[in-house]
Amino acid sequence: MGTANVATNRRARHDYHIHDSMEAGIELTGSEVKSVRGHRVSLAEAYARVEDGQVWVYGMHIAGYEAGGHADQDPTRPRRLLLRRSQIRQLDRAVQQKGVTLIPLSMYFANSGYAKVQLGLCVGKRQWEKREAIKERDEQRRTEQALRDFEAKR
Repeated sequence: MGTANVATNRRARHDYHIHDSMEAGIELTGSEVKSVRGHRVSLAEAYARVEDGQVWVYGMHIAGYEAGGHADQDPTRPRRLLLRRSQIRQLDRAVQQKGVTLIPLSMYFANSGYAKVQLGLCVGKRQWEKREAIKERDEQRRTEQALRDFEAKR
């Protein structure tokens, strides 16, 4: 994965089972790149679709750049992901299955300096699975706290 993590979609790990992930470049304008470097990105509502042999991200919010001038972009405009044809065909076949969705998991700058998006093939969790995950996390937290308390008493 990249070096400079800009944004993570924390809801994705809570709401979806992530089966596979891949790295994709993203097509941005100059002022959008400056906003992304300033960590002014939200992936909370974002999802991706394969349309006409290209992959597009919808709902990704990149705030406007203050010094960007008069050519402001729509903050939630669809943005094209840059993938190889074979990867696009692979994603298209996977999304044809019932319940499989493409979700951006994180956005970062690679060592090359290019903005990248980690795209996940996800299946939605049921409500009871989410509750179960919360219970397990709370139990793990309590166990770790009890171990720390025990070690402190020694």
